[in-house]
Amino acid sequence: MTINDPIFGELEYEYGWTKDTTIRFFGKETQIALMIDGEEDGKFDENQYTAYQSLIQNWDDLQPSLLQSILDYYKQKRHELGYDIGLNENYPLVETTDQILDMITLDGIVVPYADIFEGRDIRITFNCTWDIENGVGLRLLNEKVLEVGYQDIAI
Repeated sequence: MTINDPIFGELEYEYGWTKDTTIRFFGKETQIALMIDGEEDGKFDENQYTAYQSLIQNWDDLQPSLLQSILDYYKQKRHELGYDIGLNENYPLVETTDQILDMITLDGIVVPYADIFEGRDIRITFNCTWDIENGVGLRLLNEKVLEVGYQDIAI
């Protein structure tokens, strides 16, 4: 089933609404999956629209904080796993956001049901070189990074 939503555009229903779309991430056009939680009737909550529109409006300004959060998460993970002492080729020493940018690819944006948290709730998923299986997920509330973890925190 397909709908054409005035905000999200043309969406396909498959256990939730999705579409492939393109977004600029640090100057590069990137193919991502946009996923919106919703029932088959294709009716979305006003807060879902607000959260998504706010994300898109602030997208350029947000990107450095997303990258910094992923860098902080990576350093913490690397330390927890002991790779700051013992070498592991999947977890090289990374000091800058430019270095971390080379290790990730934006994968998807998730617009969850709006009733769980007060505020504009958005999830973003990335693929990464150091944990191909789990990737990286970010939870944003009101355009601020709330949590960073494996991709499944974002879905």
